[in-house]
Amino acid sequence: MTVAKTEQLTSLKQAAGTNKPRGLWSDAWRRLKKNRMALLGAAWILFMAFIAIFAPVLAPHDPDVAAMDALPYTPPFWSDQSDPRYILGTDTAARDELSRLLYGARVSMLVGFVPVTIITLLGVSVGILSGWLGGRWDNLIMRLVDVIYAFPALLFFIILQVAFRDRWIGQLLGGLVLLFGALAIFAWVDMARLVRGQVLSLKEKEFVEAARAVGTPTRRILWRHILPNSLAPIIVSIAFGVPSAILAEATLSFIGLGVQAPTASWGSMVDDSFGAIQSTPEFVLMPAILIALIMLAFTFLGDGVRDALDPQMSK
Repeated sequence: MTVAKTEQLTSLKQAAGTNKPRGLWSDAWRRLKKNRMALLGAAWILFMAFIAIFAPVLAPHDPDVAAMDALPYTPPFWSDQSDPRYILGTDTAARDELSRLLYGARVSMLVGFVPVTIITLLGVSVGILSGWLGGRWDNLIMRLVDVIYAFPALLFFIILQVAFRDRWIGQLLGGLVLLFGALAIFAWVDMARLVRGQVLSLKEKEFVEAARAVGTPTRRILWRHILPNSLAPIIVSIAFGVPSAILAEATLSFIGLGVQAPTASWGSMVDDSFGAIQSTPEFVLMPAILIALIMLAFTFLGDGVRDALDPQMSK
């Protein structure tokens, strides 16, 4: 073999080594990094998470206590009648608006993630069980899911809040525990149906049949083969489920059925100031804008994740 052929063979080997095929997740991450709106949404979510975690440090005043030296609806800093001690003014009960907005981020982030975590765990478990068992068990579980799916979710939220908000469970963590349960109790059915469809498709694949043929335990097949290959639609569903939960909490708080007063919530802040919207619209707009921004951030991130995980995007 000549020296030229040896060098050519070496260069081909090096090129083959440097051009290793990318996996699904590395390829998805590469596409996601190119989506500026998704990255902007992720940055805003991280910023809100930082605000929620460090709200006690960042808040200049107690968000639940009325200021003794200020009047209700003290205007924000851009007004001539503003008070420098209260940068964004005070609300209808003379509480510091900035502090309440900071603590309100805690409620929105918790309501966004905790119920969705419950929904994911329950929905994925039921969906995998139904899709894997198949036959009569699948039919029975899906009929139960259909019955639950027929209930109007928002109406059930309202009934549950009215029935239990004055009892001990409604008082836990300012009403957050009851709110978590109300948001998660029916919303898991969409996740269950999504995962079931994935399992029905995946369990007929060759790699699952091969795992069965060599005697791999069912638990290992589900954990190592079925679940990882179902993660893409699950992650997308989670990304879109979080803003839905935030909006549901804001809606319930706006009609007075969300978290218990005086716990700060963006939805309850809109409700508190809605009566004075014509004279002081800024106190309605500030929490409403924050609700819209966090929902847009999750929507942008969800769109970006969906596009990144779509194999057709690589073509």
